[in-house]
Amino acid sequence: MIRHIVMFKLLPEANGRTAKENAVMAKTILDTLPAKIPSLKKLDAVINLDEADPTNYEIALICDFESMADLDAYQVHPAHKAFGAFICEVRSSRSCIDYEVED
Repeated sequence: MIRHIVMFKLLPEANGRTAKENAVMAKTILDTLPAKIPSLKKLDAVINLDEADPTNYEIALICDFESMADLDAYQVHPAHKAFGAFICEVRSSRSCIDYEVED
């Protein structure tokens, strides 16, 4: 199984919303992806706690796929592309790791 973890640092304000508001909007979009993308086996979207270190990333997603081919299919899926268009407008940086999960 392949695990795909992405973290986003959001702009303090973008598109007329705060970073927190954009994090909530991003999570709402992300939560719809498993029903739309067959290769996506599991997705957890999480928002950093308000009381946590403010230098933390605001939102992260943890996704599971059966294979790299499935991850590749996710990357080009229109629903993922739509999320990408949204998040690119509100983020200042992104970090990602893909790794194999051993049973």
